[in-house]
Amino acid sequence: MSVLIVREPGLFTTLQDLGRFGAQALGMPVAGALDPLALRLANALVGNDRNTGALEIGFLGPTLEVAADSVRIAAVGAIQLALLQDGAEKPLAVNQSHRLTRGQTIKLGFVSGAAYAYLAVEGGFAVKPFMNSVSTYTRAGLGGFAGRKLGAGDTLPLNRGEVAARSEQTSAAPLPYGEGPVKVVWGPQDDCFTDEARQTFLSGEYVVSKEADRMGLRLDGPKLTHSKGADIVSDAIATGCIQVPGAGTPIVLLADHQTIGGYPKIATVASAELPRVGQLTPGSKLRFAAIAVAEAEKLRRDQEAAFARVIVAIAPARPAGGIDLDALGSANLIDGIVDATR
Repeated sequence: MSVLIVREPGLFTTLQDLGRFGAQALGMPVAGALDPLALRLANALVGNDRNTGALEIGFLGPTLEVAADSVRIAAVGAIQLALLQDGAEKPLAVNQSHRLTRGQTIKLGFVSGAAYAYLAVEGGFAVKPFMNSVSTYTRAGLGGFAGRKLGAGDTLPLNRGEVAARSEQTSAAPLPYGEGPVKVVWGPQDDCFTDEARQTFLSGEYVVSKEADRMGLRLDGPKLTHSKGADIVSDAIATGCIQVPGAGTPIVLLADHQTIGGYPKIATVASAELPRVGQLTPGSKLRFAAIAVAEAEKLRRDQEAAFARVIVAIAPARPAGGIDLDALGSANLIDGIVDATR
């Protein structure tokens, strides 16, 4: 069997795809990548389908040894990637694919300025889907690799034991995360809050607390006052819903959120904003801005169009220490020639 051997597991590395959709009525959360843009880019760089499972690396990455004839990997995110060779670390570019061979070992370091980075392998991991997804839901021990984060000595099975030598691919275009206040749509229970609370929600500054994980982000900041009490009849929860329990502290619910809940939800994060919200770390500051549903839909369409341009802009990478003769030969380098004999 061709595998990647986990020599060091990192802090919180799990296998994720785009999520387990269609099962919330059965009490099964969606799970999936907190930053689907980065996951999709990593898959594109190695030639995978967008929904292929990849490693989501939380805060500190793993050290992995190749136990296959060859494997192609791509790391995407604000993380250091290095090849361990002769007792030294040789830096490898992120946002770029690399072909590795048997016995080589890569080390992924700290994620800087964000919560997660992603590592895709060509062909994906040979893991049996659970309810049509390989995403890991660690709270129930389901999906992914044994339903848990990686541990030292784990062997991650690969769908391909060998990959062809070819030009590696790189991406220099920034991912379309958006900027400014986090855009939200009111509701579904904004009528459960006072007018003052609604104004405070939009005017106040919030800070991501230490109580932050794949389930959600608890925010420190101005408290929000309920107008009808803090309990409602439990109803469905969507990713991005902002619950407000009795203490008045907002909680932004993320990929591993529960499927139903009994606290009112003052607003819901627009889907186009979820990748950057999912990357927030404890101590990050944020504000909110309310928009209409139609504007939220347009944001998502615009983001998808911008992401498509990122994918189109993927280009062959220049070989380390040399010139890419294939790319040079395919370029039109001659222009404006003048015949001096005339």
